[in-house]
Amino acid sequence: MKTKLYLLFFFVFPLFMSACRGDDPIPDPPVDGKRTVLVYMAADNSINPLASFTDGDLEELKAGMASIDNTSDMHLLVYIDTGFPRLIEIENKGGTVVETIVKEYEDRNSCGVAETQEVFNDVFGNSLYKAESYGLIYWSHGEGWIPTPLPSTRWIGNDKTGGGHYMNIEDLKLVLQNAPHFDFIMFDACFMQSVEVAYELRDCCDYYIGFPAENPGPGAAYDRMFPFIFQKGAAVEMAIGTFAAYDEIYTGKIGSNSNWTMGTAIDVLKSSELENLAAATANALSGVTADREVLRSSVFDYDQRKVGSSYYVGYYDFVEMMEKLVVDEVALDEWKQAYDAASVCWKKTPMIYSMSVGMFSMKRANGVSHYIPSTATSAAAQAANAAYRSTLWYSAVGLARLGW
Repeated sequence: MKTKLYLLFFFVFPLFMSACRGDDPIPDPPVDGKRTVLVYMAADNSINPLASFTDGDLEELKAGMASIDNTSDMHLLVYIDTGFPRLIEIENKGGTVVETIVKEYEDRNSCGVAETQEVFNDVFGNSLYKAESYGLIYWSHGEGWIPTPLPSTRWIGNDKTGGGHYMNIEDLKLVLQNAPHFDFIMFDACFMQSVEVAYELRDCCDYYIGFPAENPGPGAAYDRMFPFIFQKGAAVEMAIGTFAAYDEIYTGKIGSNSNWTMGTAIDVLKSSELENLAAATANALSGVTADREVLRSSVFDYDQRKVGSSYYVGYYDFVEMMEKLVVDEVALDEWKQAYDAASVCWKKTPMIYSMSVGMFSMKRANGVSHYIPSTATSAAAQAANAAYRSTLWYSAVGLARLGW
């Protein structure tokens, strides 16, 4: 499932100018804060009418800010597009949480590169929000892979403006390369904890937080991620907080959007370990042969949508895939050490919910997905496979050796 400031600057600037005449004191320049976080809600899609998830998450963000005594050196910006795009800042002013509209935008495609870049510039390019460290949460629909004959099949973000648009991972990376380095990037969206996407964005953040399967309708528990959202190197605590909110009410039975008793699963990857993981994977797979269809039918799949349907992709458990491929126990053990160094937090309830099959077991799940190319000859399957071969992960690991 589940994305504003420059206008305020223009409103306030003339007042500063009028106060600088004669002997009036000149205002001090902005002082760098400790942390600026942007929550980017690309919600102009099917998520918005489902259950007012955006409103619920905004209330959680406000509750989180209310729990912090002093937020003077912390900035929380939320870009939200539910059909009326706007950038807001949420502040705790003396115990009162205040929501301020920083900038309003015309109706737009919030998954477009230019539009996303504009918002990033309005936040990270403004001296008022310059900080020692930064965080980013991207909130929307998500797919690591969609097997359709498109130029690119990896995407995050869905906007229905003008018929429907998607933010490809390559495009998001272009935006991120012009942004400051992030302490964490979190995707509050389905199927985004894939090693391919994390590796693609490894230079953009220190920690990568995501859900490997369908995440709960209400999404991340934002109020439970405070104060860690403003603390450097606290991505693990953020993940534990949002997991605990669901684990505490977990029953293993179907509840509702307002009472999500169906659990969740969340993982954190440490970006600095991903190149070592790629090297370890390449080494472990040296000389390995693989029957892709056998793998696809035997490895745990986070994607519970019907195989063969237009929506099905296949997000296979990385660890179980390697366990089935690598017969050399020493090589597998060395690989697992590299994997454990990269996956620094993995939390799951015994079962979670899928819109397709209801509750299903997570016993075999280990937190990170890996694509296994299809042997189907359809145009959609071939397009997905071709796009997969263009990923940095594919090249780094040398998956061509497996005939993938």
